[in-house]
Amino acid sequence: MGGWHQLYPGHIPTSPLQKALLAAGSAVMALCDPYRHDMVAVLGETTGCLALPNLRDKMKNHPEGYRILQERPRIRLSTLDMARLQGLPDGSLGREYVRFLEDNKVSPDTRMPPKFVDDEELAYVIQRYREVHDLMHTLLGMPTNMLGEVVVKWFEAIQTGLPMCVLGAAFGPVRLSTRKLQVLATELVPWAIRSGLNSSCVLNIYYEQRWEQPVESLREELGIFPPPAVPV
Repeated sequence: MGGWHQLYPGHIPTSPLQKALLAAGSAVMALCDPYRHDMVAVLGETTGCLALPNLRDKMKNHPEGYRILQERPRIRLSTLDMARLQGLPDGSLGREYVRFLEDNKVSPDTRMPPKFVDDEELAYVIQRYREVHDLMHTLLGMPTNMLGEVVVKWFEAIQTGLPMCVLGAAFGPVRLSTRKLQVLATELVPWAIRSGLNSSCVLNIYYEQRWEQPVESLREELGIFPPPAVPV
């Protein structure tokens, strides 16, 4: 059985049938409870076989993205100088990222390591996608409540093509109130789609070297339109 060995720490080799079963089971669990991040992670890995190589190619064909693939930076508490980021000016990417983490009581260390991606480089690509997810919230000006998550998922679905994001974008709104659904449909989703289509690939930004850059400047560089207000 060639290739059936561990490609990176934590890797679990699986057959196409096993991946299909894992995808189906994790999709059901994730739809029942969108906050089951472990199930969302499994779904992303078992259904990303087409999207992940495409994302890797986008990174390889971009100077900054290529450097990220070569250097394999990680966004974790152990790699972040939190005191320095807290001391940066208001409006800078680093300061607003830390503010987002503090306000929403989230940590970059909660991101699941990949297990079911049968390619070591693609495993890093999905790891990177997960670790910049909170930076997407920061760039898009979206909170971590269900409304904010759905908006980010729409943007990520357009950007990445990952079926997990498409599923989250499509089924995430089912728990929202009528008022929030109306704002989502008329303002937030159209903005997220336009921004996702207009923006260059968000995985091609070496965020760790951009902490001092103003968020507004990075939005303009990427092509993300100014975010609309989100109802509480």
